[in-house]
Amino acid sequence: MAKLVSQTYGEALFEVAVEEGTMDSMMEEVQSVLAIFQANEEYVKLLNHPKIPMEEKVSLLEAAFKGKVSDQLAGLLATVVEKGRFSEVEGILGFFVEKVREYKKIGTAYVTSAAPLTDGEKAEVEKRLLATTSYKSFHIDYQTDESLIGGMVVRIGDRVVDSSIRTKLANMAKDLSKIQLA
Repeated sequence: MAKLVSQTYGEALFEVAVEEGTMDSMMEEVQSVLAIFQANEEYVKLLNHPKIPMEEKVSLLEAAFKGKVSDQLAGLLATVVEKGRFSEVEGILGFFVEKVREYKKIGTAYVTSAAPLTDGEKAEVEKRLLATTSYKSFHIDYQTDESLIGGMVVRIGDRVVDSSIRTKLANMAKDLSKIQLA
């Protein structure tokens, strides 16, 4: 249900941005609003509190965002509050961001390596990702996980390429356990 709500509202915002030719500015606004919500957990809790009247929540949103973001985004935020769906606002805005990236052929990749990558290694990863996909550019989230031992794991959407030493050792152990000794 939550996925459906985020898709419905996120798709509506995306269509408005395309129709009005404001995709880039809307993307910046949405990312700023997301950053504000993520940095101010107490504010989000306040807007989700069941005992605060809906009108008061809408006025809190208007005080924070009216005149600072487009009327379309401010209207969406107010509508989400009025419909009692504010708990899903980050999913809605996140869906919009992903939809814009998809539209502009910007891939999102999650790269996990055993050790932090240098700038040169990051550039090489991006170069190889661009060469093997149809994306024009990438937004890459780098993480480290020492349990990989070496190598890296790359995830783009539902595709995963796991070239970690940990996985290679696990596969080797599995293959060795299948060998029957005479």
